[in-house]
Amino acid sequence: MGNQSKDEALYQEMCRVVGKVVLEMRDLGQEPKHIVIAGVLRTSLANTRIVRTELTKEAMEQVIRALTNVS
Repeated sequence: MGNQSKDEALYQEMCRVVGKVVLEMRDLGQEPKHIVIAGVLRTSLANTRIVRTELTKEAMEQVIRALTNVS
């Protein structure tokens, strides 16, 4: 298994990223469906003008993968 503290930090960052998107969508009156959340994160990651930590980038990528591989 991987480094437990890194895994925990990644998980916490994934939760923070998803929570932020869901709350922003709610404020805009949009329903936070999993595919829409993944799209918002993809669009955000494509914006290279925003400086993000490697942890945040990895968390966003992991969330996108998790949300788009839902059965």
